[in-house]
Amino acid sequence: MSESLHVTRNGHVLEIVLDRPKANAIDAKTSYAMGEVFMMFRDDPELRVAIITGAGERFFSAGWDLKAAAEGEAPDADFGPGGFAGLTELFDLDKPVIAAVNGYAFGGGFELALAADMIVCADNASFALPEAKLGIVPDSGGMLRLPKVMPQAIVNEMMMTGRRMDAEEALRWGVVNRVVPVEQLMESARELAAQIALSAPLAVAALKEVCRTTAEMTVEEGYRFTRSGALKHYPAVLHSEDALEGPAAFAEKRDPVWKGK
Repeated sequence: MSESLHVTRNGHVLEIVLDRPKANAIDAKTSYAMGEVFMMFRDDPELRVAIITGAGERFFSAGWDLKAAAEGEAPDADFGPGGFAGLTELFDLDKPVIAAVNGYAFGGGFELALAADMIVCADNASFALPEAKLGIVPDSGGMLRLPKVMPQAIVNEMMMTGRRMDAEEALRWGVVNRVVPVEQLMESARELAAQIALSAPLAVAALKEVCRTTAEMTVEEGYRFTRSGALKHYPAVLHSEDALEGPAAFAEKRDPVWKGK
């Protein structure tokens, strides 16, 4: 495990803290380590939700380590499994990830947050994609994911000028789920993770799988594809033990005991 990462298991929740002073920037070595952690999360049946955050209260992550870049690390270097930061290209992860953004999320740090399924941010958070001002582009998902949640004209402005977006603007555009005081950030992220962990894990996996694979389809096309048998989790959840357990627990007025099968 990299000394730049602090990984903690709390029941069904995995917490990952990126700790690389001063700005939690990510080089290839750190990215590799993050990819290994996210793959471990993906493959561990006991883990249901992950939270990714940065150490301190000033930086979630400043993105790609420009010191490493100045020393010769190329923009298209091999950043390991899952792409940059271990998550931006981990397309087969059908478990939810919450980004708890504490402070600045710039460049690849913003791209890491966008690769998560939900974002809880502190009221001091700030987001930016300043790559064009450095002679590069946000190709770790920023220029692909951000237009899916914000109007293209605003995205163009942000990417072409590098301007910052504060927490309230991010909430207004629907980029983040919650804005909370910085001292309540992890409490809020953990609360959200706990709520998700109460849901049937196979059902959550099916939800993420269907949303991911049908995102570019019409509703009619999505229906046909979902019912085609091509998916892994959706057909499984229909005939799962959990699909019987949920109604039984409701009828018996007790908490369900999910088996994930």
